[in-house]
Amino acid sequence: MGSSKITGIAASSGVAIAKAFILQNPDFKIETRHIEDASREVDRLATAVEQSKTELEAIKVRAATELGEDKAAIFAAHLLVLADPEFVGAVKSKVTDEKVNAEAALEAISNQFITIFESMDNEYMKERAADVRDVTKRIMSHLLGISFASPATISEEVVIIADDLTPSDTAQLNKKYVQGFVTNMGGRTSHSAIMSRSLEIPAVVGTQHITESVQNGTMIIVDGLDGDVIIDPTPEERSMYEQKQKKYEEQKAEWHKLASQRTVTANDAHVELGANIGNPEDLDGVLANGAEAIGLYRTEFLYMGRDQMPTEDEQFEAYKKVLEAMGDKPVVIRTLDIGGDKELPYLEMPEELNPFLGFRAIRLCLENQDIFRIQLRALLRASVYGNLKIMFPMVATLDELREAKAILAEEKDKLQKAAIDVSETIEVGMMVEIPSTAVLADRFAKEVDFFSIGTNDLIQYTLAADRMNERVAYLYQPYHPAILRLVNMVIQAAHKEGKWVGMCGEMAGDPIAIPLLLGLGLDEFSMSASSILPARSQIKGLTTTETKAIAEHALYLDTANDVEAYVKEQLK
Repeated sequence: MGSSKITGIAASSGVAIAKAFILQNPDFKIETRHIEDASREVDRLATAVEQSKTELEAIKVRAATELGEDKAAIFAAHLLVLADPEFVGAVKSKVTDEKVNAEAALEAISNQFITIFESMDNEYMKERAADVRDVTKRIMSHLLGISFASPATISEEVVIIADDLTPSDTAQLNKKYVQGFVTNMGGRTSHSAIMSRSLEIPAVVGTQHITESVQNGTMIIVDGLDGDVIIDPTPEERSMYEQKQKKYEEQKAEWHKLASQRTVTANDAHVELGANIGNPEDLDGVLANGAEAIGLYRTEFLYMGRDQMPTEDEQFEAYKKVLEAMGDKPVVIRTLDIGGDKELPYLEMPEELNPFLGFRAIRLCLENQDIFRIQLRALLRASVYGNLKIMFPMVATLDELREAKAILAEEKDKLQKAAIDVSETIEVGMMVEIPSTAVLADRFAKEVDFFSIGTNDLIQYTLAADRMNERVAYLYQPYHPAILRLVNMVIQAAHKEGKWVGMCGEMAGDPIAIPLLLGLGLDEFSMSASSILPARSQIKGLTTTETKAIAEHALYLDTANDVEAYVKEQLK
């Protein structure tokens, strides 16, 4: 049999060659049976829950040591589901009230919970549905005595093949053995794609039917550079991809030589390359990839995956750790950006029809000042340990900005009166992610020290296209001339007031966007740590004169496709 090729979406760069390991959901055939002895069924259930708990505890410890605390938090969430009296209690009641077997009761209750979570218009709660599904699968496997392949048990080099990877699956991936993965579902911004980039393993997603096309143990090549998957390659194909893999590894080694260098263009103009992080555990990757700053520290992860608000001291410690690690390099810390697709279980949030345009970020903080003030105090106290810049998210009006700045000034004053040290050089800036702010950038620029453009939201708000909705995904267009013009307006307005502008959306690390942004005069590019060295290498080969000409021409093109084609042509 010859080889075959399937094409999907290149989600994480690199080439992997290894045997396929199919991560299949076991086929649980569940029959509803009437039972006489309900207490025996309840005991069976209790045993299965205990076994699941023991397994999860072990996986959680392993994930923490091998993959970091943030990945282990996923299993802490699974343990919370197991310990939730409403969940397990409802299954027990169903067994005793309706005299049905434990499997049938578990399936019914689990489906109820999943339906409730999935119907919530909110990404954080939708992820809870995945937790319930994962935990149910585990309990069910013990009730039925069927073992299912868990990624945590892999002990040889493999490429994982799956319909999709749940957060729980990706958290169990051991980089030592998992060379790459391929899924039926997903896109560039799906959970599994983002995880693959942070683990730096090659991945192709959205192939639609990879699971039906491959058998366990078949040789697979994953080309995460071009989005191709070769099944059962011929010796010639294998040697060709081994060459490609070697070339990419050499390229990476070349990039790593740039880790200790400043980011300069071919004509020696300096721009700053920063990293986006979610928690202090991400610092290793940031330092290894030679980031010159942290352009975005998303503080909401401190608040998520727990049942109460983080204390001022907990927050202080987290901020201090990042500031100290970065020394005198700038660290931009964004205040709490919760709401929209991220929800907190301990914070009463109204049900919203359109949470992305709803009560979130700075709007929520100005309304819940107790939460906001605790965070600002922790930030101010930590400011003496490094080069802190505070940034407010989702500002739509000057009144919001002024109110946030006034609260910050009050808290600073209180700390100083209590003889607590606060740095005198903290810059205060804001995210530009709402079109009204970009249009009024000349006014905002007078009242902040810097702007950071959040393109992920700016694009969806400008083109009125929800980036989570697959049917309008084609409208998520970073190179759209309207986006470029807004970015241009923001940079011009800031520079006129002598202020600097950064960008922390996905666009900042995009090889097509980089020459455009450089040409428009962007001062700081912030991206995932793994994109820094390729970006530094690209910038090294560009001059400000040529990129300026490219950007000025692009502003007057008609469509995003025209812009992309034009930039590619110019870069040849």
